[in-house]
Amino acid sequence: MISVQNVTKAFGPKKLFEDVNVSFSPGRRYGLTGPNGAGKSTFMKILSGELESDAGQVFRPRKVGVLKQDQFGYENVRVLDVVLRGNQPLWKALEEKHELLAKPEITDEDGHRLAELEGTIAEEDGYSAEADAGELLEGLGIETRFHDEPMKALPGGLRLRVLLAQALFGKPDGLLLDEPTNNLDLDSIRWLELFLHEYDGVLVTISHDRHFLNAICTHIADIDYQTIITYTGGYDDMVKQKGEVRSRVESQNAEKQKKIAALQEFVARFSAGTRASQVQSRKRAIMKLKMEDLKRSNIAAPFIKFEVGKQSGRQTLELHDIEKRFGDLRVIQPFGGLVTRGEKIAIIGKNGAGKSTLMKMLQGELAPDAGTVKWGHQAQVGYLPQDHAGVIRKGTTAFGWLREMEDKLGNEEISGLLGRMLFSGEERMKPTDTLSGGETVRMLLAKLMLFKDNVLLLDEPTNHLDLESINSLSEGLDRYEGTAIFVTHDQELIGEVATRIWLVRKGEPVLDFPGKYEELLEKHPELEVHRR
Repeated sequence: MISVQNVTKAFGPKKLFEDVNVSFSPGRRYGLTGPNGAGKSTFMKILSGELESDAGQVFRPRKVGVLKQDQFGYENVRVLDVVLRGNQPLWKALEEKHELLAKPEITDEDGHRLAELEGTIAEEDGYSAEADAGELLEGLGIETRFHDEPMKALPGGLRLRVLLAQALFGKPDGLLLDEPTNNLDLDSIRWLELFLHEYDGVLVTISHDRHFLNAICTHIADIDYQTIITYTGGYDDMVKQKGEVRSRVESQNAEKQKKIAALQEFVARFSAGTRASQVQSRKRAIMKLKMEDLKRSNIAAPFIKFEVGKQSGRQTLELHDIEKRFGDLRVIQPFGGLVTRGEKIAIIGKNGAGKSTLMKMLQGELAPDAGTVKWGHQAQVGYLPQDHAGVIRKGTTAFGWLREMEDKLGNEEISGLLGRMLFSGEERMKPTDTLSGGETVRMLLAKLMLFKDNVLLLDEPTNHLDLESINSLSEGLDRYEGTAIFVTHDQELIGEVATRIWLVRKGEPVLDFPGKYEELLEKHPELEVHRR
């Protein structure tokens, strides 16, 4: 069990938590939720011991696996050894054993110590450790050929997977995973879901992937009102329960307010008369009818609505046998097809398969080596790239940047758009140099809303967004009357929005499936690691 008692944490005048008491029990899987800035990562660091709270205590099991975010901390360490370090008792025993065996002469004392170390190694399943570590790495999509390589030989996305394998290794009693699905493709996410379903310790995870939270969580620990409230079930269950609780309290308060108003009217009418005892009785009743405290929630969702200025032609996009090579590697094999107005196409596939390459060819950022990309009559294309670096000009403000994009709108209209994207009041004048990842994406979405394009190309649009923003994006795309093509690993977004799937596969042609995501899995069950 992980137990938190009377924990308080503030940064300057901003208080994130106040006198928090919460327990996380073995055999349960908790999703830690809350909007950006609520303190999820801070609380996770307090749970792991990386950060001290201002007050209170945290009690945790002896062996806790923690997903670290320092992907450059093991540059020259063999990949398998990085994973083995996830079990510190085993790793220390293996290191000490290696040092003793390297001595020119081994004393009797060394011999006794070696026997003790062998006992520790056996207790920690050390003799199958490398095989177990290799199995974890393969499940997370890291091929065997990389296992004996140093970490610096891996691209960034794979390094984060090694750190996830490190956290999962060694049968920890507790698991603390901050955004474990980042940089994972759909196959790896489903493998992780299956692994966590079989895990019998206590799990606490932060994720902006609603499907992942619904799939694995038995409980949700929601950060709001400067405290943590635990709900039973997955993320959708929490949202429903939270709404019901608030509605019930609001309804009860409204009833109390009516009663108080009636009692106050009686007191006002008869306070100077002969019914003094009844007046006093009414006053006591008013004192008892206390309104239940309904704190202001810190959860806020943007309002995302993509409108179409002018409709495109019926035939929005034609692809004629486009292909792309990088050296001897053919990333996109000849691929063609017709996209009609109003279709919503999700581009999915494993990391490195060529999803962004295909998207860049559609957008015109990359030219195909063969074939043609032909946009239809009056197609007006809006694009959100995966890499946001340099897209928003520095040296201005959020308001100033949108003002530069469209000078035909008035200041009130620009301010209203920023407000809908959670830039209200002084936030409208926030310097673009200081925008967070989530704020940058919301600004880019605001630009798309401003231009009213009839085609949207979105490459990983959910990166950096919190759950509320992702839900709003999903609703906005679902209501959008134009054509949308998007790359994402977010299964809820794919399932709710996509009417057609392009599955990009290494060494194979792109699979063009005319239907919903669930229909694709039903027709091609080999694409899914497991069915829930």
